[in-house]
Amino acid sequence: MKILVTGGAGYVGSILTPRLLEIGHHVDVIDLFWFGDYLPEHPNLKKIKADVRGVKQYNPERYDVIFHFASVANDPCTNLDPALSWEISCESSYAIADAIARANTETRVIYASSGSVYGIKTEERVTEELELVPISVYNKAKIVSERIFESFKNKIPLQIVRPATVCGFAPRMRLDVAVNLLTMQALKNMEINVLGGDQFRPNIHILDLVNFYVFLLERPDITGTFNAGFENITILSLAKRISHATGAIIQIAPSNDPRSYRIDSSKALALGFSPKFNVDYAIGEIVRNYKDRILKDREEFYNVNWMRLLMAEGSIK
Repeated sequence: MKILVTGGAGYVGSILTPRLLEIGHHVDVIDLFWFGDYLPEHPNLKKIKADVRGVKQYNPERYDVIFHFASVANDPCTNLDPALSWEISCESSYAIADAIARANTETRVIYASSGSVYGIKTEERVTEELELVPISVYNKAKIVSERIFESFKNKIPLQIVRPATVCGFAPRMRLDVAVNLLTMQALKNMEINVLGGDQFRPNIHILDLVNFYVFLLERPDITGTFNAGFENITILSLAKRISHATGAIIQIAPSNDPRSYRIDSSKALALGFSPKFNVDYAIGEIVRNYKDRILKDREEFYNVNWMRLLMAEGSIK
């Protein structure tokens, strides 16, 4: 198949793109490469350095499938420039959907939403049917993008994935997501700083998330919205697991962050998908790669810090 991955040089894209090439697809990646280029060179890979909002630069209707990952990732980054987040997430979603619909092609969209769209929930089973109550620009932009694509669902085959917080090692690493962040803290400082600790976070290993995307890719008859997260764990429980793996001590301080949520992925499991990795595996591989000096503690692996630098120098507008 001919596949486009928007934001394909990011954390998840740096694993998914090589996987798609490995199983025989032709892949184009459109990305501004703000966080670097960790994608391998490959005869079936074309890298397009361009703004995802400018659809004429890549003509989305030419592809069999589009993985739409491009967005400003996580709450702190969207707060740097909320308008930019709305534009990248929502303008690009509309531009892609409109181009496909106008061309009247069979291009399928697999959209990467977020498990955080549910907001603060007390229910133990947060399923796809529950009300969405966003509490940040990031959540709101994801929901609006979902609605944009759904408004075209009579013309566009659509699969929406709401991932949990992703963890695990990748070439384009992120060290600002819960498991990865706390593990790096432990390795660098032999100390883990926990704010609060009772907040629940749903987690998914990056390899399981990529496997689920490929699972959907190979099943075009399945459409709809799917949660993707298989471990709901409190922040303190995460810290204890990391402490056990590293010997780091845990320091607990009060938190003013009210976010606490779980997600239920029974719908994905009912399709026949089976996760193979977990949080403990992610902790172990981060520890190994750090000790083997494969994983470096680089500034660009912290999205908000790196974006501040790029904005200060005028590279992000």
